[in-house]
Amino acid sequence: MAQLYLEEFLARYGLWALGIGAGLEGETATVLGGIMAHHGLFPFLPAVLAASLGSFLADQTFFAIGRHFRDAGFVRRVSAKPAFRRALVVFEQHPVGFVFVFRFLYGLRTVSPLAIGTTTLRASRFMIINAAAALLWGTCFVTLGYLFGHGIEAMFGRVRSLEMLLVPLAALVGGGCVVRYMVVRVRCELKGSG
Repeated sequence: MAQLYLEEFLARYGLWALGIGAGLEGETATVLGGIMAHHGLFPFLPAVLAASLGSFLADQTFFAIGRHFRDAGFVRRVSAKPAFRRALVVFEQHPVGFVFVFRFLYGLRTVSPLAIGTTTLRASRFMIINAAAALLWGTCFVTLGYLFGHGIEAMFGRVRSLEMLLVPLAALVGGGCVVRYMVVRVRCELKGSG
């Protein structure tokens, strides 16, 4: 079987994969995109733009769901969660600031655009603030991966083939999911006992 080189794979799908990963997973995918840009597998600025666009589109989608389907079962179930109520409380106190920073707040990133969609904030205003915040977010996390690429390279060596990337990538994503699950579970238990 011919070896599939990572450069070829990313030349075709890398930025699309980065955008989708940034929208669905978030920081881990975006930092990995920065590491890949560090390795020269695609240019830095397109990596920032792909991550920013993925994040922007995901948040616009959740905002639209909150806006147009607030009476749907899914939105009602999510709105019953404490994180949804916390997001609305903070939004009411600082609407513009919260729209700008929610993606940086762990535990509120996914539910916040949905919650904001149920408010009276104009969709055009959300879109403008969301675009600026997504660009800042994408720049920050791609840059982190780009700057720490030397450290990753020192630990794992030069990643050239897709097969060499899959194991560390799976370990990072799996580890991130486990940590996220544990943090959310501990928070829920602390709130339940408080």
